[in-house]
Amino acid sequence: MTLDLSTLWDFSDPALSEQRFRAALPAASADDVVILQTQIARTYGLRGDFDQARQILISLEPQLPHASAEAQVRHALELGRSYTSATHPPQSQTHQTKELARSAYTQAIELAQAAQLDSLAIDALHMLAFVDTTPEDQIAWNRKALVLAEASSQPDAQNWAGPLHNNIGCTLHELGRYEEALSEFKLALVAHEQAGKPPNIRIAHWMVAWTLRALNRLDEALTIQLRLEKECDEAAEPDPYVFEELEHLYRALDENEQAELYARRRKAISGD
Repeated sequence: MTLDLSTLWDFSDPALSEQRFRAALPAASADDVVILQTQIARTYGLRGDFDQARQILISLEPQLPHASAEAQVRHALELGRSYTSATHPPQSQTHQTKELARSAYTQAIELAQAAQLDSLAIDALHMLAFVDTTPEDQIAWNRKALVLAEASSQPDAQNWAGPLHNNIGCTLHELGRYEEALSEFKLALVAHEQAGKPPNIRIAHWMVAWTLRALNRLDEALTIQLRLEKECDEAAEPDPYVFEELEHLYRALDENEQAELYARRRKAISGD
């Protein structure tokens, strides 16, 4: 069996992803079983059940000395995520917890780089931005991951360029460094256009327009968001975030009737 985890993952539905991983277990090799179990653990983490995720990972430890480099890296990576990730509540993030995560992520990076598993090394590097959470540290970890992505000849590693530029842009935006953020979001857009996935391209355009609004370049932002509204409607995927931005833009332009229209459209989708 040759695993293609991307066909099994639906990050918007971790429970469905778990079902797919479990369904793949009977036909899997011993090594692939370990890899699949690490992903099952991750589905629990995405659902906030970090104890269950860690229990699965601990149960795999006796098999690791005989497992492939990929299986070992994925185990270390998911162990790190069981301690510190985007889904952890802030109150759970103690110094001890973060140091356990750091140790696991560092191990994942070292194993991945030794085995030339560039994408997994990048994944672990970018996760360290959840351990070291000052804006400067977050930018530094994402830039370090970006250097590896840009130097790699591996397509799955190169595909990290868009998300990493986006991460850097978001941190710069939070700092109010909007011109720098805009530059990063434009680089993210180029990367996503090269990858050719329409939903990601639309999100990248949204990030550019969001930052243009912060720079008070309202007409430019409005043009992009109106185009996104049309594209989303044509794809039968209306986006409440597009409507929210259009509401903000029209209010800034003193066009309150249009602003109310998009406020209603947003509420109709989001339910608030």
